[in-house]
Amino acid sequence: MGAYRVFVDPRAEKELARLPNHVLWRMAKKIASLADDPRPHGSKKLAGREGYRSRQGDYRALYAVNNTGQFVTVLRVAHRSDVYDR
Repeated sequence: MGAYRVFVDPRAEKELARLPNHVLWRMAKKIASLADDPRPHGSKKLAGREGYRSRQGDYRALYAVNNTGQFVTVLRVAHRSDVYDR
């Protein structure tokens, strides 16, 4: 069990459910690994707002890290063309 707890926002849960199966399993594994390392190699800090992004192919997971409470909240999971608010 990791040092951090991982929570998935209801919006992100719906987005995960709509992913193609081959992407869903890889993304779920990547999200689960955030419990051990909330800032893994390849993750990036979001510009202009709080949070990080982790990528799996053409898909992105946007998440926030709370170091005080030691938890990660996954906010969005979508294709890279749709995940960032413009």
